[in-house]
Amino acid sequence: MHCLVTGGTGFVGQHLIRKLDHPVVVGRNPERIKQLLGNVTPFQWNPDEPFSHKIFDGVDTVFHLAGESVYKGRWNAAKKKRIKKSRVEGTRSLVSAMGELEHPPRTLICASAIGYYGSRGDEELTENSKPGNDFLSEVCVAWENEAGRAEEFGVRVVSLRIGVVLGADGGALSQMLLPFKLGLGGRLGNGHQYMSWIHIDDMIGIMLHAAADKTLHGPLNCVSPSPVTNRQFTREIAGALHRPAILPVPDFVLRAALGEFATVVTGSQRVIPEKIIQSGYPFSFQNLSGALEDLLNQSRST
Repeated sequence: MHCLVTGGTGFVGQHLIRKLDHPVVVGRNPERIKQLLGNVTPFQWNPDEPFSHKIFDGVDTVFHLAGESVYKGRWNAAKKKRIKKSRVEGTRSLVSAMGELEHPPRTLICASAIGYYGSRGDEELTENSKPGNDFLSEVCVAWENEAGRAEEFGVRVVSLRIGVVLGADGGALSQMLLPFKLGLGGRLGNGHQYMSWIHIDDMIGIMLHAAADKTLHGPLNCVSPSPVTNRQFTREIAGALHRPAILPVPDFVLRAALGEFATVVTGSQRVIPEKIIQSGYPFSFQNLSGALEDLLNQSRST
């Protein structure tokens, strides 16, 4: 499998590249890509410009992970425009370039997010569930539609609806741990909202599984089979760190601090990875307690 990766310098991208054999990695700064990632072939790509056809030479699988972070920076009109543009127009540019090739890559594995579903309380959500109607839902629908255009010229497309990715060296967990270590941790809002999480090892495992299993196509929920409420998540972190979790953060404080993004933090998504379970993928970390134990042990050893 000869792969091309966009978004390779991000948290998930870096972990993926460690499992690939000398992939092509495209981004704004080829020198930084080479310094950060090592054994890769870097190419420059500005999302506002067309892809060069030469970057696809010999490539059979594309992992498209590039996009403006939804977590960094306060949401305003300009931020939301960048979030949508980077995903929708960036994917459109990639797919258009693939469609111009005489022999396009056989597989496109494109990032998406469980934000597709919107906030749905305790409803169990599978890949067949309908989308929500908020900003991130609209972005994900448009994002997946752009990726799906590659099917018109024979490319197998998988859209990864990614949940809260937990890792020892980045992702959501690293941001969550500090207040708990200081004894300042607590539930967010009422704590009843569901969090659909996944260990970084299973995230990468699912991506590689999706690339190898030719029967998989369309949306794929990338979450553990065991979603938990924020209240449960808080208790698990506090217990693993042997710290109290007594300082809840009320909704009005979250809204004041985060603005519109607070609706993402307090939104509830009880997502089930139905298709990946049916495909026979063996999860390494099905339960949150085991995932946290593994990741905290990694943190202590570094």
